[in-house]
Formats: sequence, structure tokens, C-alpha cells
Amino acid sequence: MTTMGVEEEYLLLDPDSGRPVPLAERVFAAAGLQPALGTGEVHPELLQVQVEIATPVCGTLEEVGGHLLRLRHALGGAAEEAGCRLAACGAAPFAPVVPSPVTDTPRYRALHVSAPRLVDEQLISGMHVHVAVPDRGTGVAVLNRLRPWLPVLVAMAANSPLWDGTDTGFASWRTVVFGRWPVSGPPPLFAGAADHDRRLRDLLATGVIRDLGQLYWQARLSERYPTVEVRAMDVQLRADDAVMLTGIVRALVVTALREEEAGLPLPVPPPELLAAAGWHAARHGMADTLLDPRTHRPRKAGDVVGGLMEHITPALEEAGDARQVDSLVHRLLQEGTAADRQRRLLRDGPDALLRLLATRTTASSW
Repeated sequence: MTTMGVEEEYLLLDPDSGRPVPLAERVFAAAGLQPALGTGEVHPELLQVQVEIATPVCGTLEEVGGHLLRLRHALGGAAEEAGCRLAACGAAPFAPVVPSPVTDTPRYRALHVSAPRLVDEQLISGMHVHVAVPDRGTGVAVLNRLRPWLPVLVAMAANSPLWDGTDTGFASWRTVVFGRWPVSGPPPLFAGAADHDRRLRDLLATGVIRDLGQLYWQARLSERYPTVEVRAMDVQLRADDAVMLTGIVRALVVTALREEEAGLPLPVPPPELLAAAGWHAARHGMADTLLDPRTHRPRKAGDVVGGLMEHITPALEEAGDARQVDSLVHRLLQEGTAADRQRRLLRDGPDALLRLLATRTTASSW
């Protein structure tokens, strides 16, 4: 069984105004008293208005779901003790009163010096899925085969339509904000592991990025684990949607491995079309068309997702995930994305939106 793990970033919001509040240190202190939270499962983020969790290595989606529910519920309790609310939304719906302080580490301080306004506005939260690969060369081959599907993941995971109290018109504003960094968007096509590593060295040699942690590609090789890390998705409002996306990402990686072993032709979308597909997915989410990964022409979003599911069905069935993932995808197609839900609730006022974010993030069941 191919193993996986999930990282989720959350915002800390004022319970009355919904604005981000820099209470991460208080939350960490309260989290240390939570028996349900293990060592190394909660981490600081760039800004003091955020925290991050990481699940243990998992073999099944049931394990992923169980850990996400446990971590969200316990960390939500720690946030309440610290005087704030935990919110799994891809972008802060309301602006902070003043810029958030940066977490006090040399790396984060240096990032703020190099790009102060970008860091101040990094009020975005993502979901990262790690899937194990046998070796670095195979991981690069998997990255090459994942590229056409990344915009579809952006659309399905859209959960960041609001910014500074207004509707941006985008389903995933987080994708737009992340795109302002020097190394972002879909990864380039690599000739192999040696080419990948040489180009990373060349990027570091420019001095524009300080370390490999600033490779903000939507999919990359992890430098800490023997995994491919898919980072295209907004953090999910509901834990079961995160489980759905984890199952899809694992199936995409397994499918890529099988195609590579079989020597099937490598899809090479023109970079300008891949960029256009990603922008279009961030703009519309699942509410309009998507660019078909194979033809690069607009199709109904539901039809493109149907093509994705057809592509990965053998891998889903092999893992025993098909029924669960199919059911959650069907719900997504019927109800829309979390971005759609945020928009609907904002019409009822900020209080209704904040209740949605707080209650769905820390719900103790699916």
C-alpha cells in the first residue's frame, strides 16, 4: 500500500470580528496541554496568525480522516482557550487591523526583509499531500505526469473567494496570491533527476530564493521525506473533503507510477496553456468550465472531473478507496466547493460566515 500524509494550515481568527489575530504562541502553549496532540504534530507558520498540523504517515484514507478529525478538534479547543477561533479557509476573509508579526526565526525574518509586502499579505492557508515514491528519479517522473491535472485540483479544492471583506471574483484567491512569488505555479518539465537537481542548484545560485523551501511549485519533491508533495489545494473547510482530495492525489501518483513503468507517452502541455488552465481554475473553481487536460479546450467542469476520475479509477479500486472518493466527488458536484459556501454565507453577514468557518473546521464527525 502506498503511504501518504497530510499537512494543513489554519488561520486564527478573532471570535467577534473574524480578523486574523497573532495568537499562535498562546495556541501552541494551550496545545501542549491537549492529550490528543502528539509531539511534532503542530507547527508554527510564517505569520503569527497561523498554525499548521501534520498527520502521521498513513496507509488508508480512514487513518487520514481519523487523524484530521482528532487534530482539528484538539487544536480548535486550544485556539478557544487562547481566545481565538481555528478556521480552515484558504484566505483570510477579513484583513487584520495591523500586519501580523512574523514568527521569530532567522528564516522567516529574512523572508520578510526580502519581500515585506508579500509576507504581510501571506494570509493564505493550503493543504499539502505527501505520497511516497520509491526514489528521487521516480519522483521526478511522477511530477512530470501530474502537471496536467494540477489545475483540476485547484478547482475542486477552491476555498478562498474572499479578501479584505469583499468577494474577489476568484474561487481560489490563494492561488493568485501564491503566484506572486518568484518560483510558483506548476512545476516545469524535467528531463530526469539530474536535470531537476541541476536546475534547483541554479535557482539557489541566483540568490533570488534563499532555500528550497521557497520552491512554491504546486507539486514538488519533498526535501524532508521520500515523497512527492502536492500543494495545489486550498485547505479544506470540511475534513472529509480533505480526505477526498488525499485519495485523489494518491491515486494520481500511483497512476503516474504505473504509466511510467509501462512506458506510456508523457503528456507535455504547452506551458502557456497549463498556466491559462491554472488561472481559469482559480478564477471559476467548479462553477464554470475547466480546460480539459488532454485537449486544452473548455469543457464543463463536471465533465473534466469525470475524466479525472476515469483516469484514476484503477488506482482508487486497488487501494479500496473508490466508493468513498466517488461519493464525496458526487457531493462536490452537487453542492459546489467551499468557495461557493463562503460566498453564500457572506450574503447573510460576517457573523454567519464566521460561524460556518469555526463550526465546520472543528466538527468532530464527517
